Amino acid sequence: MFLDRDGTLIEDTQYPNDPAQVRLIPGAVDALTRLRERGFALVVVSNQSGIGRGLIRPEEAEAVHDRFVQELASHGVALDGFRYCPHAPDEACECRKPSPAMLLDLATELDLDLAASFIVGDKHSDMEAGRRAGCATVFLGAASDEGAHEADHVAATWEDAVGAILGRSR
Repeated sequence: MFLDRDGTLIEDTQYPNDPAQVRLIPGAVDALTRLRERGFALVVVSNQSGIGRGLIRPEEAEAVHDRFVQELASHGVALDGFRYCPHAPDEACECRKPSPAMLLDLATELDLDLAASFIVGDKHSDMEAGRRAGCATVFLGAASDEGAHEADHVAATWEDAVGAILGRSR
């Protein structure tokens, strides 16, 4: 299970640089717990262009990540892996979503079956990265949001997302 972070697991505060800004999206913890119980690995893949743009210092991004991991852990949820792309869009890196590179690297590292995997995200770049990696895609948001039409499933809530995933998996 590949998961976007900002806007999917935590509230999107636009370039978060303060750990106090970390707030889990309603339903995310219950959803991750249910998915883990069904045997899914939980892996975060996130663009963090605020670093490359000079809006966030690397140590600030690390502090936000640490708080995010602590918040999940306080609810009994652990991540199996994570990758962040720190580059600005104009840097033309190979890891920034919609490139599937972060997903492919983690799939190799963690021995994940991409054809049996999903990506859950709230942006076009999440859907395209998942599709290019060979994953099923779940858009978390409204059907009218940009990127929703590209998804295999559109889920207004985490509960809807879990239903779509469990209805299609294995």
